[in-house]
Amino acid sequence: MLKKRACFFFNISSGKCAIGLCFWILLGCYSTASWSDNPNTQQTDALELAAIMLRDGHSDRALLALQSVDPEDGKTDRARFFILQGLAYLNLNNFAPARDNLQQAVNNGQNDPVIFTYLAQAHYALKDYRKTIQAIDRSGEHARNANLIAVKSQAYWHLNEPGAAINVLNEGQRLYPQDYSFLRRKVFYFVELELFHEAAKLGRQYLAQSQAAAEDYIAIGNALRLSRQFEEALGILEVARLQFPGNDTVAKLLAHTYLDQGQLNSAAYILEQAALLNPDLLSEAAEVYRRANRFHKALTLNEGVQDQKIKLKQRLSILLALKQYERAANMESGLYRTGLLEDQHVRYALAYAYFSSGRFAEAGKQLDHLTEPELFRKGIELRRLMQVCKEEPWKCI
Repeated sequence: MLKKRACFFFNISSGKCAIGLCFWILLGCYSTASWSDNPNTQQTDALELAAIMLRDGHSDRALLALQSVDPEDGKTDRARFFILQGLAYLNLNNFAPARDNLQQAVNNGQNDPVIFTYLAQAHYALKDYRKTIQAIDRSGEHARNANLIAVKSQAYWHLNEPGAAINVLNEGQRLYPQDYSFLRRKVFYFVELELFHEAAKLGRQYLAQSQAAAEDYIAIGNALRLSRQFEEALGILEVARLQFPGNDTVAKLLAHTYLDQGQLNSAAYILEQAALLNPDLLSEAAEVYRRANRFHKALTLNEGVQDQKIKLKQRLSILLALKQYERAANMESGLYRTGLLEDQHVRYALAYAYFSSGRFAEAGKQLDHLTEPELFRKGIELRRLMQVCKEEPWKCI
């Protein structure tokens, strides 16, 4: 029979079961079996050899050993054969034959509850969630395993039975009061159910009770942000910013939450502070200041941007916003050197800078390169304005 000890490592977020199978299979003596010429003994020896290979983590070799066993032979221990073959397939993430062999083991008299934990893993990986739950329910004391509780809850969730899913998590919390993963999962269930007030309440409870990592704050804060619960999200993310001042993702998510509410200056300031530790954020901070019409501040931060393409493209837009057309026009050599003039939007912006500084010939040369329909139409309008300025200069003062 199977020794009643197993380790379960489910990756339920990916829909697969990455299983660390602590088989410790006691399916008879297999320590010193020797090969015999007797066919029945050979089959027994093959089962012993497969068990040893399985125990040592060589599931593919175990399957090869089992090929010499005839399960239709009346003297074959069929339950043991199907268990070994099922576990080998399971350990190789080949879930359909794993399920079929484990079920055959049950059909042939194997009723140790642990086998149903393995069946549950196979069913879950195959997205047969109802049978996953049924298998867990038949696994006896193993059903109280924390990982199996999480899988059962997720199976109910996939079956669109949120009440049952949450009840299972409540049971997990009762059995494992120090395991906060059940509370964490409930937070996301409530968010998906659009019960945002309860989600925020449980989220704060989870973050206060557990040794929450930055990723936990980010996940809960972003879930609330995406559900447009901005004040709740800000409350959580501001705490995260204090606890994890060097975490770029926290800073960016907090800034974007302020942006979602139209608070551009707050967002820009957060990115500017984060850029003190990570200069890569300077361009984002400068861009938000530009959007907030704080052009001189944006220009100052732009000086520190290291990526020349990002720096020059952003600088061009800021100078145009400041109506410093001569300075913008004089950027042509830098734009050409970095390859930015291959971007027709940049080329049109440069043409506009030349036009606004009265350098119509240079503007016309840039407009000659425009082929994109919308920019081409804008180029035609700019040429018309240049002609007006030539014929009636007072209109362009």
